[in-house]
Amino acid sequence: MRIFKFGGASIKDAAGIKNVVDVLQKVGFDDVLIVVSAMGKCTNALEAVTNNYFSKSPSLQASIQEVRKYHNQILLDLFDENHKVFAEVAKFFTELESFLKVNKSPNYNFVYDQIVSFGELISSTIVANYIAETGIKTNWIDVRNYVKTDSTYRDAEVHWDQSRKNIQQLKKKTLYVAQGFLGSDENNFTTTLGREGSDYSAAIFAYCLNADSVTIWKDVPGVMNADPRFFDNALLLKHISYREAIELAFYGATVIHPKTLQPLQKKEIPLYVKSFVNPLLDGTCVSRGADLEPDVPCYIVKRNQLLISLSSIDFSFIMEENISAIFALLHKFKMKVHLIQNSAISFSVCVDDKFNNFEALKTALSGQFKVAYNDQVALYTIRHFDDEAAQKIGHNKLVLLKQISRETLQLVVKD
Repeated sequence: MRIFKFGGASIKDAAGIKNVVDVLQKVGFDDVLIVVSAMGKCTNALEAVTNNYFSKSPSLQASIQEVRKYHNQILLDLFDENHKVFAEVAKFFTELESFLKVNKSPNYNFVYDQIVSFGELISSTIVANYIAETGIKTNWIDVRNYVKTDSTYRDAEVHWDQSRKNIQQLKKKTLYVAQGFLGSDENNFTTTLGREGSDYSAAIFAYCLNADSVTIWKDVPGVMNADPRFFDNALLLKHISYREAIELAFYGATVIHPKTLQPLQKKEIPLYVKSFVNPLLDGTCVSRGADLEPDVPCYIVKRNQLLISLSSIDFSFIMEENISAIFALLHKFKMKVHLIQNSAISFSVCVDDKFNNFEALKTALSGQFKVAYNDQVALYTIRHFDDEAAQKIGHNKLVLLKQISRETLQLVVKD
């Protein structure tokens, strides 16, 4: 089988959903499983619903209505008003409203997963119904019946053995439409795999089905050596090795989810990143072979980072025991570490405070260390850097921290 993943940008409106059918007709749809994300910025809109629910905001119903109106307009653009898909989508909104009324859990992450998951459930329902409407036999499946996870809500770990047994029950010679990003725990509560987790979902299906390939359909020609939103003259990378792609993903390249590549590499399943606008173009292939083609510097930027600097209160050395304690706290407060640097009496770390836990972390650290920090910093990473690339990034910026290894240059800067 081939696994296709369509992200939110590719199905943000009726034209995008029609284009999915165009892509299928051009590249074939026998033995294909489609993984879809929530439409457009729907995940953000459902996050607003979650926040309004917890803050008991009077805007709660209005925020739900915005999500409903957005999807309803797409339905009206695609289907006759009597089509069964209207009732199917309405049922999801009824389930959402019901959950908000009966929920007793104060766990934000649990509630987040139960609410935000409706984005993928609704989008996949609309996509599957429209593909079927064009005459292509289609099977919609609920991914929560197949991908089983632990109960780490918002960042769940996959239970591979059970997931593989479930997924291998799918029949070949069939077109399936499933949701990305979602799974379920042993109590059948919905879990999510982390933001941008739909790419990972595609890799899970590919691994469990021994798929021929995974194709991620994007609004770009493929993987670029830099994000065109932030860098001029970005170049298409025609080929990337698994190793190099994992390195790029680790440093924060957003085209490929960091967890996506590991299961694919284990079975040497090639990953293609292609344009849904020009689906017959080659795009980028991630597989065995040379690290990069062409061999050029690759630029990655992560904004809204936090640079924490610790120093010992009594001028004693910061040794292995101290560093171990620091990392235990970083783990406890779910800080994603991107860069570390230490000297005899100081330790600096650049982190992503995804769960807004810095104030609690700072309180915990203050008992042992002097704590200084810079917020809203940017972390620039250049793989395969040269002098020109290094000068380009550091120009007209306040560099707070610099680190160089054989192949990689990293700068923490105030833009």
